[in-house]
Amino acid sequence: MQHKQIKADSILSKIVKKDSLFSGDYTVDPYKNCEFGCLYCDSSFDKTIYVKKNAAEILDEELSESRKGTVIVGSVHDPYQKIEKEFGLTREILKIIGKHSFNCHILTKSTLVKRDIDILSKMSNSRVTISLISLDKNITGVFEKNVPSPMKRLKTVKKLNENGIKTGVALIPILPFIVEKNLEDIIEEIKKYKAKYLVYKHLELKGDQKNCYLEVLKEFNQSLVEKYEKLYENSYKPTDEYIDKVKNKIESLCIKNKIKNKI
Repeated sequence: MQHKQIKADSILSKIVKKDSLFSGDYTVDPYKNCEFGCLYCDSSFDKTIYVKKNAAEILDEELSESRKGTVIVGSVHDPYQKIEKEFGLTREILKIIGKHSFNCHILTKSTLVKRDIDILSKMSNSRVTISLISLDKNITGVFEKNVPSPMKRLKTVKKLNENGIKTGVALIPILPFIVEKNLEDIIEEIKKYKAKYLVYKHLELKGDQKNCYLEVLKEFNQSLVEKYEKLYENSYKPTDEYIDKVKNKIESLCIKNKIKNKI
């Protein structure tokens, strides 16, 4: 991975449509592209990470002119990828969000978010959502091998909640025919580690991302390729029938385990 520092003209983006999944009003991404290189994500295609070196300075100006709301940090590219240890842009951004008394919602796969407990615990409305695709290392080791292990992520969920930071789990993306049989185990484990909620979304395969993902799938389990081609035959998303089936199963399991299935 190459790193390139750039100056951003703007860092704050307003969410136009209602955000029913993460309940945000604005988004901020201090980095463009992602070092984690998850094989289901189109952020893994570009091998250059762009570091928006003036992100905090620009955000300070933009928040001073914006209506109060919730800022989602890491809406597209993980704000706690490895490069954050070097540049610390996410930490500086959190300070600015707190300075202007905006709500903050962090989306990440990383355990590095624990570093910023001191800032987040002082913010009146901070929230963190940590994403998983599976608890099975045979799955995560293929599709997201550069990400902290699922158990390390769940321990991070528990640690953040113990420090008064409302934290839940995103089962995103749901990889069809790979994780459905383990949904009950996953949700039971999420509950065990004190997650406040679970949100979820199906895998989307757009453009070249579909071809790249299917190549990975051939190596992982050749027998699934034909099923995916049928499931995604005329769309970038699975059939409505499949989406509803998984939705009903997750909602039933959430009720059983007494965990909210939305924020």
